[in-house]
Amino acid sequence: MFGSHFGESSISPIDYTAPVRNTEFQRKIYSVSELSFEIREMLERRFIDVWVEGELSNFKTSTAGHIYFTLKDKTAQLPAVCFRNAARLLRFRPENGKVFRARGRVSTYEGRGEYQLIVEVLEPAGLGALQLAFEQLKEKLEKEGLFRPERKRPIPALPRKIGIVTSPKSAALRDILTVLKRRHNALNVLIFPAEVQGDGASLQVMEGIDYLSRSTDVDVIIVARGGGSMEDLWPFNEERVARAIVRSQKPVISAVGHEVDFTICDFVSDLRAPTPSAAAEIVIRSKAELSDRMKYRLGVLRNFLAAKVGSRGFVVAENRVRRMVQRVDDLTFRLEQFGRAGAFIQSRAHRVELCEQQLSAAVYERLRKWHQAFARIAHTLDALSPLAVLERGYAICLGPDGRVVRSADRVELDQTVRVKLHQGSLSARVTAKE
Repeated sequence: MFGSHFGESSISPIDYTAPVRNTEFQRKIYSVSELSFEIREMLERRFIDVWVEGELSNFKTSTAGHIYFTLKDKTAQLPAVCFRNAARLLRFRPENGKVFRARGRVSTYEGRGEYQLIVEVLEPAGLGALQLAFEQLKEKLEKEGLFRPERKRPIPALPRKIGIVTSPKSAALRDILTVLKRRHNALNVLIFPAEVQGDGASLQVMEGIDYLSRSTDVDVIIVARGGGSMEDLWPFNEERVARAIVRSQKPVISAVGHEVDFTICDFVSDLRAPTPSAAAEIVIRSKAELSDRMKYRLGVLRNFLAAKVGSRGFVVAENRVRRMVQRVDDLTFRLEQFGRAGAFIQSRAHRVELCEQQLSAAVYERLRKWHQAFARIAHTLDALSPLAVLERGYAICLGPDGRVVRSADRVELDQTVRVKLHQGSLSARVTAKE
């Protein structure tokens, strides 16, 4: 009964021979590369396009053209890299200690285990990128002395041919040609077509300046463009254009923009014109102005000659001529009184002029011969002069009586003699005779 009742119980027996299940948490173990990859993926998805502002430091450039730097503020710093393709678009050179804004994406560099900003755009905070590039290049060229006034060359007053570097379709070229035609329509112009805005414009402007500089018949070069924004005028702020102006063999006039616009081209050129039209006005003078200048110069020369004619030398010569003319007139009147024919009078007058010319020539020839004879005599005297002998290193010995000693027998031992040299004389005592 007991056993049968126990066997019918509802409680299940425990099987102590069954295996125990492991319920411990299963851990995920990453390699360093895997975890770095996961972090990079997460950062690049989260910070795909961000702007960061901070002070630039630790700036350096690799041989491949990549630039590395750090952006920092008071409490943190962020490594950054700007690869070559983006770095070559920068118009300025980043400087340590200045505040910049950088746009890019956040990523990691697994080699150092740090996150960094991959920069696509970099610009100065507060000051525009173009303005900063302008100031940096201006400071650089000014330190080289390229803005000094004494380096500037004068512009020719009346050039034979003018070279112009500009766009052939520009309003600036039309303005220049209109002014040149109005003021001096016979002037020659050589135009070098070049783009004056956009990528590659500075290269074409540089090539135009170099070409016209090598052209031997161009006397002056005008670099011209109308007004515009700083971005529009930027080709004339490029260093390659400034260097071309400096090395030009011909003077260069900068006529870029309006009067309020200033470019690097203005500072290094030999003359700045406020507008292209003003450049044309400056480079050539009008016909009326040239005529007035010539009249003024002729007036100055006339006054100069009048003053010289009034001097004593001219007065003496003029009086002599007048006396000769009066003499001719007297002879003419006398011949007329004797009833001579007019032809005879003219022939006599002509004969008087010929006689005067012959007399003048004879006097000149006689003076020339006298001068030659005097020169020969002076040369002979100089050759025979004892001073000339002394000048060649010889000396003259004078005895106690002051006469020239020509023989050793003329002086005795212990007598004092005087030796005359080319410069000065000596007193000597005879100690021996030969």
